[in-house]
Amino acid sequence: MSIDIAVALVTLAAALTQRLTGFGSGLIPMTILPGLVGIRTVTPLVALITTTVDVLMLGRYRTRIQPRAVYPLLVGMAFGIPLGILALRRLDERIVLGALGAVIALYALYALFGFRLPRPNGRPWAWGVGLLAGMLGGAYNTSGPPLIVYGQAQEWPPDEFKANLQTLFIFNDVLVVAGHLVAHNMTPVVARAYLIALPALLVGFLAGGPLDRYLNPERFRMLVLVLLLILGLRLLVG
Repeated sequence: MSIDIAVALVTLAAALTQRLTGFGSGLIPMTILPGLVGIRTVTPLVALITTTVDVLMLGRYRTRIQPRAVYPLLVGMAFGIPLGILALRRLDERIVLGALGAVIALYALYALFGFRLPRPNGRPWAWGVGLLAGMLGGAYNTSGPPLIVYGQAQEWPPDEFKANLQTLFIFNDVLVVAGHLVAHNMTPVVARAYLIALPALLVGFLAGGPLDRYLNPERFRMLVLVLLLILGLRLLVG
């Protein structure tokens, strides 16, 4: 299988999973593609992919956004994203991949076993979570895990949860893409890969609507989490 076909198939699966479960557009390609095209190509590529998917997703929930809940997280993310991009450029690729694997595996375990953290109160918690999410977003396009854990701990209602997350993801996406542009990571190779991935992304996203009627979302979510755990451990052990 050629690399181009692999990029298209992984992107299709990522967009489909995001549409059905609300996550996956960043985690899935970040666990599979680094071994094919390298982490420094995958990270800006996935930033473009997640930006596209998140803009499409936000249209469904934009009226339920809670600005007061989101704003402190955005502040922390604004400081964390440049640190993550800097770490990507400075650290050895094996360290980056190992840390990525640990983040994904730990999140999969957290979600599979249904853990819940105590409700954090006060803006310092939100700033800290935002900072961590921004660093993970800048380095690995995986800002989702700390934001999801925080949102669950805050007990946001389902529609507000999805709307707030998509707002945070888009903010992360825009800053990460801008950061990669400034860092000259948006190379012609990345641009070509994105053009290959884009049709598959649209097919996966559009197919997710009809499939949602026939699949059990919770079972599908559990299957994805098990696969993420396996892939995360694979990255961790090298």
